[in-house]
Amino acid sequence: MPAPALWHSAQRLAPLAWPVFIGQVAVLAFSTVDTVLLGRYDALDLAALAIGMAAYISVFVGLMGVVVAVGPIVGRFYGAQRLPEAGQQFHQAQWLALVLALLGAAVLVFPQPFLALSHATPEVAGRVQAYLRALALALPAALLFAAYRGFNTAVSRPKAVMLLQLAGLALKVPLSTLLVFGAQPLGLPALGVLGCGIATCIVMWLQWLAACWVLRRDRFYVPFDLHPPGRRFGLPAPRWAALRAQLALGVPMGLSILIEVTAFTFMSFFIARLGATAVAGHSIAMNLVSLMFMMPMALANAASTLVAQCIGAGDMGDARRVGWHGVQIGMLAAAFTGSLVYLGREGVLQAYTNQPEVMAAALPLVAWLVLFHTADAVQCIAAFVLRAWHIATLPVVIYALSLWLVGLGGGFALAFNVGGEVPAALHGARGFWVAATAGLVVAAAGLSLFLRWVMRHHSHPSEHNDDARPPGVSAPAG
Repeated sequence: MPAPALWHSAQRLAPLAWPVFIGQVAVLAFSTVDTVLLGRYDALDLAALAIGMAAYISVFVGLMGVVVAVGPIVGRFYGAQRLPEAGQQFHQAQWLALVLALLGAAVLVFPQPFLALSHATPEVAGRVQAYLRALALALPAALLFAAYRGFNTAVSRPKAVMLLQLAGLALKVPLSTLLVFGAQPLGLPALGVLGCGIATCIVMWLQWLAACWVLRRDRFYVPFDLHPPGRRFGLPAPRWAALRAQLALGVPMGLSILIEVTAFTFMSFFIARLGATAVAGHSIAMNLVSLMFMMPMALANAASTLVAQCIGAGDMGDARRVGWHGVQIGMLAAAFTGSLVYLGREGVLQAYTNQPEVMAAALPLVAWLVLFHTADAVQCIAAFVLRAWHIATLPVVIYALSLWLVGLGGGFALAFNVGGEVPAALHGARGFWVAATAGLVVAAAGLSLFLRWVMRHHSHPSEHNDDARPPGVSAPAG
């Protein structure tokens, strides 16, 4: 692809990508702050955080995937300048968030399946349960804010989300510090990992209340008819046609995201069987790659937004162009960033922990960082662009085969020497990371090749839409 064309697409993606990047880094910093604090507090609490966060993410991201399906749908309405319908779809996303939050909170309150998977000791299990109870209270606010984020990203307003996420982080840091270590003059006991959960819950609800205030006060949202005359509070009644459209796209999106995330969170559960030090080292390495992942995630959101808007406006050529350029830009940026972090890996890991045994457990895992991160970037951006075309079902199959079968299944076989013929160098946590890298490479190849085929063989969404189009949105001429 000619460099000038790629540069032009990068200039279009950047204004949408950088606020998402900063905002998502702020969100990930919630867990980074907790990891750093507990790394200096107690190894058992750090292990409990790894298991508890893995359980919470497994629940949250699958449900979030259903909610953020509002983004590709609203993006098409926005591209077609059908703003009141975009606002109505946002209301339906909030209904979904509330219903799904009830289901997710029930799972978090009774986390025995996750504890059984991790073989957590009684000391760690008690800490995990306390932490997850606090996060169960945070879940409704987190899912409602996910709907707000999906809506704002789709209408090219990511800065409105970024500012609230930064404000949440600014509150999270001192609050977690205070609750983890306690404050004797104030009579506050040291709560360890439970303090992290309580701080997150408080911040999530304040963040959602601030989002509600922005939606009501900012004149930008007036054309979307979010607050019609005569209704000061509450949501309009559910609209089943709009809900069905969002579920048709959101359920496979949620399944894809659930497979993707559980392929890595279940690594934490299995690695926890190797002991607190092993899972603590894995937690640090995983937090590092998760932080790096925010860059391709931001590009993926920007590319998906522009593609959906182009489809809504009927410009199929531009939709194809910007979508594929997003994949290429993400791959190049990820390879560069991964190489830099790998070269400085010892200094980076020292920022996470001052415990030599934990650092020794984490250091071998980042040996796979460059390939891991590059493949992760490609698969993420390709999947997001496919969702903008309202294609989400086939990626579920690709993810299941690559991330669950190759990544998680292969990792279990390597780490625990299934069959008795695995080289000793691939035993333990390292085996999981080798297999996870291989799974990401397979996913990246499958999704990018499928995206390329879609863009070459179809000129408008009606020709390949494997999910329901939002009601009232006809396929524009290509």
